[in-house]
This record gives sequence, C-alpha cells and structure tokens, in this order.
Amino acid sequence: MAGTGDAVTDDDALYVLTAALLTPAQFPTVLGDDYPAACAALALEPYAEGYGLVLGQDAGGARWTVVVDDVSLVAVAIAAWDCGMEYDLSPDDRSMVCALPGWPLAVAVAAPELAAPHDPPPDPDAGGSGPVPLAPPATGTWGPAQRRMGADEIAHQWTSWREQLDGTTASASSDVTDDGAGSGSGTGAATGTGAGPGGGAGDQDGQRAGGEHGAGAEGADATAPTGPPPVVSHVGLRRALTQAHAYLDAPPPPGRIRSSFATGDARMLRIDGPGWSMVARTDDMAFVLLDDEPGEVFPVGRGAQLPGLLEALDAIAVRPV
Repeated sequence: MAGTGDAVTDDDALYVLTAALLTPAQFPTVLGDDYPAACAALALEPYAEGYGLVLGQDAGGARWTVVVDDVSLVAVAIAAWDCGMEYDLSPDDRSMVCALPGWPLAVAVAAPELAAPHDPPPDPDAGGSGPVPLAPPATGTWGPAQRRMGADEIAHQWTSWREQLDGTTASASSDVTDDGAGSGSGTGAATGTGAGPGGGAGDQDGQRAGGEHGAGAEGADATAPTGPPPVVSHVGLRRALTQAHAYLDAPPPPGRIRSSFATGDARMLRIDGPGWSMVARTDDMAFVLLDDEPGEVFPVGRGAQLPGLLEALDAIAVRPV
C-alpha cells in the first residue's frame, strides 16, 4: 500500500487517505449499534481482537476499503494523524483480510494526480454477484445511522452542549419505576436545524440534526427536584431509559456500551439500543436521541437514579486498550 505521501505507480497499489478502527471499544457507529452489527455490515466475523479499516484509492482512482488484522498499526497511525504528525500507513499484505469496494464513511479528501474518487467497476469474474460498493449513509434523511452520528457529535462537543443547556431548559430525570415509567422534572428536548453545538448534533459531512433547546419544565434546579416529580411522558425516552437499566441484568452485545476518557476521574459513556442512543458523563448528565424523533436531543438530568446507573454501566462497558 502507498502511504499518504507516496505516489501510486502500481496498478495494485492503494493510496491511503484515512483509516478507522473496528473493535468492540471503537468502531464507526454508522455501521451499527454494536460491534457484531458493525462487523456484519461489512460481512466480517466479529473477532474479539478487531480489525483496522484502511480507506484509499487505487491507481485508477477507485474507492476501496482494505480490512487488516494489524489493529495496533492502524491505531498508531490514527493517533499520529490526530496529533498532526505524518505517518506512512503501509500494512503488510499478509495482514490483509479482504478488500471491499467503496467507502463506508464520508471522506473529504482525494489522492492527488488520480481520477476523482469513484466506485470500482463490477468484477467480471463475479458474474454480477460481487459485493455492492460501500457508501456512507444519506444525509437528507433521519434514521439509525444519523441518530448514531448525532450522538457522536454530542460526545465530541460535550462541553459546548452542556454549557448551552445550563440555564436554558430543564431536563428529564432518569428515574424509572418498577413498571418502566420514568419520573423527573420534564421532557425537554433540543430541536431544530443548524451547524455546531448551538445548532444541533450532526453527521460527518457537517449536516446537522438538532438545534436550539426547546420545551422543558422551568425551575432553578431541574436536575434535583424536590417533592414527588411528575412522570416522564415521552414513551420513547422512557423506553430508552428502561432498556438502559435492563442492560445491567442482561448485558448486551459487545460495543453497545462503551467507555472512554473524559476529564479527571470521569468517563464518557456511549450506550446504544434499538432505536435510541445515549451519551453521558459519569459525573454529569446524559443526552438521548431517538429514531422516532428526527433531529431532537433529549437532555436527561441526574435525578436520583442516573449516577448509580452510569456507574453500573461503566463497570460493564468495553474500553479502548
């Protein structure tokens, strides 16, 4: 494979543009709610060691995703790039698991001196039964992939979202009764369209789903209500919180609960379920996005149960090595 600073001179060479990890603790969430689902989207076995995804162009400019089993090499390259350093990612051919046409993620750059990125032509030897080229999810609709990308954006811009919430709207409590009903101070949601943390949660192409904080119960201390709190009326939010609690009794597939470094002793949690995604800090609150509520972001206050719930979920979460 050719690195990011090399010219492609061999028909079999790949000009590497970017890479991603596909492991239980870190995987492109556009592919699924958990690690096995993400692997299934690429027709891969969900091995515990995981994979590296190398995205690039061949000598003709065609898009290819090369799957390798040298996870450490890909992780080092990503870390170097994140620090603004150059790194020649050239996995050994022996580490290659398969090469898939197309890219599952949106890539904003292209290799110089090559044709514009395009899908490779069908393999004539496959008789029309070859794999359909991978493609990133559409940006003009709302669905599971967009919901997960919105949660990614909130996690990446947590401070901005949290500062915007303070003093603008109350939030729902995470308290869930034995019958599955939630209790709290309201069901405030951030809604609308825009760009950046003031405009909402977005996808990799800068499209945003979410926006200004909207309806919510008023109060000076909404996250610590006094007296009997009202019931959370939104059925989707109540279902998400109930299912998150249920993970403590029946752990979900690997990758559905992930824990990463935040600041200090806190952890950033990412929890996904059928039709919902939650982003939370163990020392703070949570945000929930739902498939059934396009573009809306539901803040969830600490309440009486959220601290213990987040601590318990963190205990069973997978973490980057």
